[in-house]
Amino acid sequence: MHAWPHPHIPAVPGTAVPLNLYDTADQRIKPVDVTADANGEVGLYVCGITPYDSTHLGHAATYLTFDLIQRQLLANGHQVHYVQNITDVDDPLFERAERDGVDWRELGTSQIDLFRSDMEILSVIPPRDYIGAMESIDEVIAMIERLLETGAAYELDHGDIYAPITATRQFGYESNLDRATMEAYFAERGGDPDRAGKRDPLDALLWRGHREGEPAWESPFGPGRPGWHIECSAIATTRLGAQFAIQGGGSDLAFPHHEFSAAHAEAAFGVPRMAGHYVHAGMIALDGVKMSKSLGNLVFVHKLSEAGHDPSAIRLAVFAGHYRADRDFTYEGLDRAEARLAAWRDTLAKDAERGDVEVIVGKLREALADDLDTPRALEIVDAAPGDRDGMLAAALDGLLGVRIA
Repeated sequence: MHAWPHPHIPAVPGTAVPLNLYDTADQRIKPVDVTADANGEVGLYVCGITPYDSTHLGHAATYLTFDLIQRQLLANGHQVHYVQNITDVDDPLFERAERDGVDWRELGTSQIDLFRSDMEILSVIPPRDYIGAMESIDEVIAMIERLLETGAAYELDHGDIYAPITATRQFGYESNLDRATMEAYFAERGGDPDRAGKRDPLDALLWRGHREGEPAWESPFGPGRPGWHIECSAIATTRLGAQFAIQGGGSDLAFPHHEFSAAHAEAAFGVPRMAGHYVHAGMIALDGVKMSKSLGNLVFVHKLSEAGHDPSAIRLAVFAGHYRADRDFTYEGLDRAEARLAAWRDTLAKDAERGDVEVIVGKLREALADDLDTPRALEIVDAAPGDRDGMLAAALDGLLGVRIA
């Protein structure tokens, strides 16, 4: 599957500053291991959309977070291998298509196209590999076979296959949740704790045997379709290897999705840990209420763009809060972002001493290298005296994706 066009990324002036990010597993800020990948690139895997509705600002904020990460790595001279999936086979997609009386494939295609458009509007760097679940069926099957062979999976009736939480000794290390919280999240976030025959209510579905009215693919263990977690695990490890630098997504994916996708890879390949960093972006609310399809309080990227809001201002509105914080989006905040952008454009049209601008660029790099401290970064730019030779404009475009011209 193709992604969206690659935006122009100018060379960033100044000295590289190693990137430090908060790791959910270790619960601390630590340096990103840029040597973790055998091929000499920094492996970045970010969980993509389930294409059953338009991209809202909560989705966009997550992908803007990992766009920032990729920009810092590129500015430091690293090659990044960015992989993202699309869960184009899943129950929410089928349910929405049935509700709306449309074919689920057509619904998925339309929403993927809209997502691509939104990412292009926001100048998000596309993944090198943009992979749908339907494209990765063979990879999923091969990984499930490997798990069955190693005793890290078991079969139930109806052709269903599950992964036990005992398949790895360190299950739970990624999310650091207690059992009660795991059980609550598992039930809320697509799990099936009441499935009869499971060894443990938390065991995760690897392969769902064919049911009437559902799509199915042939496999050595009968027709069916992939579970959610194994999809990402197979897509990531096929392209990045059993161990890579960063796995990311929204904070609601830490458990069960990232916990299990890591566990599947670790059980299949015998590695102690799939990703060096597990990075999670906070949730976005509208006027204090979490954005939700059921509440109808979603802010859509394409609607903001159609209303004339500058994509750079949308980015600044998101970056006004720290990426790990659950934070609020307001139209007043967007107005402030647009005023800030206008002030920057006015100030950066003025001349300044080169040394003063170099200091600003250095401070900007340091703030973003410190766990993407965008609030501090924006305040640093607010204090800029001008922009000698377009140096700061290049840094803002390269590091923040904010365009001054």
